[in-house]
Amino acid sequence: MQIGLLIVRFPTYCFRMQNYPNLETLVLASASPRRRELLSSLGVEFSVEVPRIDETARAGEPPRAFAERLAAEKAGAIAAPAGTVLVAADTIVVHEGRILGKPEDDAHAFEMLSGLSGKAHEVVTGVCVKRDERTELFSVATEVFFRELEPCEIKAYIATGCPMDKAGAYAIQGGAAHMVRAINGSYTNVVGLPLCELHETLISF
Repeated sequence: MQIGLLIVRFPTYCFRMQNYPNLETLVLASASPRRRELLSSLGVEFSVEVPRIDETARAGEPPRAFAERLAAEKAGAIAAPAGTVLVAADTIVVHEGRILGKPEDDAHAFEMLSGLSGKAHEVVTGVCVKRDERTELFSVATEVFFRELEPCEIKAYIATGCPMDKAGAYAIQGGAAHMVRAINGSYTNVVGLPLCELHETLISF
């Protein structure tokens, strides 16, 4: 008996700019290629500007407030013509109430991933959508569960170089999917941009 393989190809964009008729000019304030890919999946045309801000957390600053503040500061750091819609975001990993930023070196990455092994943590993305005097600021949190990781596989993952520019030292879409047992919440939020909530916000503009 032969088994046929059915391949279904979905169009790149299921909808176009008609979903956002009032968005004439859109700018993504981010250097992240992952955010560029996610925003492109909404079918919008946009340009990219890279903001330069201080990303240091303030003493006693709650994680969600920190992510939202950085998103707002990124949007505010871009000089755009009137009528331009700015989209900025910042994603952080929170484990046991502590913000995990990008690892400083291989040893730091190993420490982070060992700490996440077999436990749950949160991925929080702060998002700022701004046009002229109107600003919408929100954050989305997703709970991520890691399985128990062997030291050798942590070292092998670090050797790929992927963890070094990622918050929490991993990317769910970049070689770390096998580490994740489950997620509770938005997958695109873990990648770096919560598309459902962003789509709803863009429609409101």
